[in-house]
Amino acid sequence: MADTTKKIGDLDVSGLCLGGNVFGWTADRDTSFQILDAYAASGGNFIDTADSYMASAPGNVGGESEEIIGEWTAARGTRDDVVIATKVGRHPRREGLSAANIRAAAEDSLRRLRTDRIDLYYTHFDDESVPVEEIMTALDELVRAGKVRQIAVSNIGLERLEASLAFSEREGTAKYVGIQPHYNLVSRDTYEGPRRDIAERHGLACMPYYGLASGFLTGKYRPDTEVDSARAGKAARHLETERGRKVLQALDEVAQESGKPHATVALAWLAAQPTVVAPIASARTMEQLPPLLDVPGTALTGDQLSRLTEASA
Repeated sequence: MADTTKKIGDLDVSGLCLGGNVFGWTADRDTSFQILDAYAASGGNFIDTADSYMASAPGNVGGESEEIIGEWTAARGTRDDVVIATKVGRHPRREGLSAANIRAAAEDSLRRLRTDRIDLYYTHFDDESVPVEEIMTALDELVRAGKVRQIAVSNIGLERLEASLAFSEREGTAKYVGIQPHYNLVSRDTYEGPRRDIAERHGLACMPYYGLASGFLTGKYRPDTEVDSARAGKAARHLETERGRKVLQALDEVAQESGKPHATVALAWLAAQPTVVAPIASARTMEQLPPLLDVPGTALTGDQLSRLTEASA
């Protein structure tokens, strides 16, 4: 991985964030350790997870991804070398964003991660039953206690996002430094527009999730081709849209020209977009990892970026 350190608040992070949503789900403990080892060996230092990963998998209760990451950092002695981001609000036993729940969920995450601080703590999904004042105050208390270094937000409505940022500025509490939206070549209006305008105005770093559209942007999904993946249904639906087919054609062209895998090209386009600091992508096998590691060192030409942007319009 190229040395392209980026900033999220006062955190120094790699230009590709390794998604931990597959750990304890489609990647078992040993495979997860191998992926984490290879990512770290390449110079990567930014790992994303959530307290709810992967509660939906048979036999899981939630927090399995955090536990694997915590076990890995303890075994390798790498806690001080990595930036760990996790989320609050969706764990089956810790749903919602009440102040009491945020405090309890943070303690649970700290225990599973085997650490004394969370580097970047996201509200996973907004809880409109709780005033933003209560949420931001609870997060601020965690920062002041040294249990959280920086706070960020993922899925939230525009009005609540603006209100949260305004409260922090008015009251001098910890402020969101980042945003994690759904954003990729086949889903642009989920971020571009008013949401990105807010991020630009407030200096929020963007770390998009679903950067590869559940695998569709890896180029492996084609008509009459069956793909063995837990996300195959979500990914294959893009073949049914004109936008999906146009994007796939543009990816084919740019991948051939650049000699880069489709996944690298798709994430390099994302990394080049305004406000984006580090796209998030996960690998469930070691074979899926190299195209992700190549993203920070890949610079597409202006023409290639334009063609991908036009195809995905």
